[in-house]
Amino acid sequence: MRLHPWFLSTLLLFSLTVPGWAHASTSELGTIIEGFVNRHFPDATSHMWVVNDTQWDGDEMVVDVYTYVVEKQQPAALENRYLLLIVAGKLTAVQRIPVESGADCQREET
Repeated sequence: MRLHPWFLSTLLLFSLTVPGWAHASTSELGTIIEGFVNRHFPDATSHMWVVNDTQWDGDEMVVDVYTYVVEKQQPAALENRYLLLIVAGKLTAVQRIPVESGADCQREET
């Protein structure tokens, strides 16, 4: 069976443009974030999270996530923002960053 050149070029194009094939898929990302929120806020009665941004570098992914958590006996939701480092589909580090709009967070210069 001979593979057609268009098939090989299409496969190459997808493998270069779809980073999720080699890394955590979107469903895995949701599972990782959900697990983090459940472990970090075990007493929460409800929660919601929003992914603000993701950055890929090889098998590493940095996820900027915003969480809204309602805990027992609390009148208002707690709002937090985190950077999650996911390496090879595993959560390896978490950093809480300020929610305020005046926070002095900048991208790392390389």
